[in-house]
Amino acid sequence: MIRDFHLADFVTLGNAACGMAGIFLAMVFMTSGALTHFLWAAAMAPLAFAFDWLDGRVARWRRQHSALGRELDSLADIISFGVAPATLAFAGGLRGGWDVVVLICFVGCGVSRLARYNVTAESLSAGADKVAYFEGTPIPTSVVLTAVLAGIAWQRGLTLPLPGGAWDLFGWTLHPLTLMFALSGSLMISKTLRIPKL
Repeated sequence: MIRDFHLADFVTLGNAACGMAGIFLAMVFMTSGALTHFLWAAAMAPLAFAFDWLDGRVARWRRQHSALGRELDSLADIISFGVAPATLAFAGGLRGGWDVVVLICFVGCGVSRLARYNVTAESLSAGADKVAYFEGTPIPTSVVLTAVLAGIAWQRGLTLPLPGGAWDLFGWTLHPLTLMFALSGSLMISKTLRIPKL
């Protein structure tokens, strides 16, 4: 299978590796409580973003596009920009029952958005090398979510109460901070929001 990989595909694997590193570092933070582990976990998101940006540039430079590369890119993106931010949020204290529901929905929105993109990419590109616009926000925009979490951790640590406090709704806890994940997921699956692809 490795023989079928192009150079850009190996760059894409760097994206996935950063996502997994972020997940593992978030889990280490939950056992150690060391803020440096949390900040390193958050730092994996912009590093994954750099790999994600670079793989597209390498593919266009080498003029090597493939269905395998597109699927690989989506799988790497869901790890780095879906599962990793949700894991970081959970590790950072968003562990109420409603928080978990929102984080699961956020990842589901990311998976749905990437699947829709892969199915519609050819029709949206109209024969060009890349699509002209995104329907909904691209999943790598979740880097903003990890930046917010890292900023909170840097400013005040991850001590309770988290900014916005916590609400008790029908016996489950919701931290309003989690709503930024709900908003991000909703924007990803929007069909009316069209963002030009640069």
